[in-house]
Amino acid sequence: MAIVVNIDVMLARRKMSCGELAERVGITAPNLSILKTGKAKAVKFSTLESLCKALDCQPADLLEYQPD
Repeated sequence: MAIVVNIDVMLARRKMSCGELAERVGITAPNLSILKTGKAKAVKFSTLESLCKALDCQPADLLEYQPD
């Protein structure tokens, strides 16, 4: 099983750069990259909330479960 992170999709829909999102959320560009590539082992609810606020979306727009 895998959790797929769709931050790139939401960035494209919002016509927003990674740098702009990182600044709005208050995380570093490298940490945003770790989230985007799905290499993160966990995400804080506060970070998820900030991402949703910055991208005007729901958590399900960012995270997707894909069974093996």
